[in-house]
Amino acid sequence: MTAPPTATGVSTGRLLARTCAAEWTRLWTVRTTGLFLAAAAVVMVGIGTAAGLDVATDPLPPRGDPAWAIVPVTAMPAQFALLALALTAVTADHATGGIVPTLQWTPRRTVLLLARLVVTVGTATTLGVLFGLGSALAAYTAARPSLTLPLDEGLDVLGTVGVVFAAGTALAVGLGFVLRNTAGALVTVFLLMLLLPLLLPQFGYAWATELAQVLPGSGAAHLLSGEVPGMTDTSSVAVLLGWAGGALLLGWSRLLCSDANR
Repeated sequence: MTAPPTATGVSTGRLLARTCAAEWTRLWTVRTTGLFLAAAAVVMVGIGTAAGLDVATDPLPPRGDPAWAIVPVTAMPAQFALLALALTAVTADHATGGIVPTLQWTPRRTVLLLARLVVTVGTATTLGVLFGLGSALAAYTAARPSLTLPLDEGLDVLGTVGVVFAAGTALAVGLGFVLRNTAGALVTVFLLMLLLPLLLPQFGYAWATELAQVLPGSGAAHLLSGEVPGMTDTSSVAVLLGWAGGALLLGWSRLLCSDANR
């Protein structure tokens, strides 16, 4: 059953589809999109290739180890290129004043937010997972026959990377709508995803460690490396989704309740 048409004669579903198409075109006509994706690809495939060559030149190379083990390692640094892509996809409109004609084209602000979220997160996550697959294939090719590519383990690893990338880029989109400033949003993401999760436990206080465990960077690190004490897979996913949902809710509220060009 399709959604009924609105007063303008265009259903919400059709408007969302049109806005997604416009956002897709906008995303791929901006130079920074290609630069951020190229950076992520170089990092993930490059590290995978280097790891495979290292195994191949080992005098006693491992036998039967899965090449998928390199994917979470490559995803840790590469996620920041994808986060930057998601942020700039939102904040660039505010920096240039392009948000005004954008909202003239799509005056229903919730539809705009959903379209930008779907296109940006979908693109970053899908390509990030493909880059992860590329890193495993590169390691496997460089180290054959020392490494293997079991399908079941690959699906599990790539699924985990997909969750981390999707939640992280959704958080970045939400922060972009909240802050509307590229530099401020980048600093905030850097603090939440890297600096604070690393620094807080070093203070030696129980409260600082507990605070670090509820930051999205700790959730991402645990899912990718499993080396964050006191966290589980369930709590890590909950932390990531909670931050992403909270940021999107705040971004939606600001988009609806304040002038978009301020």
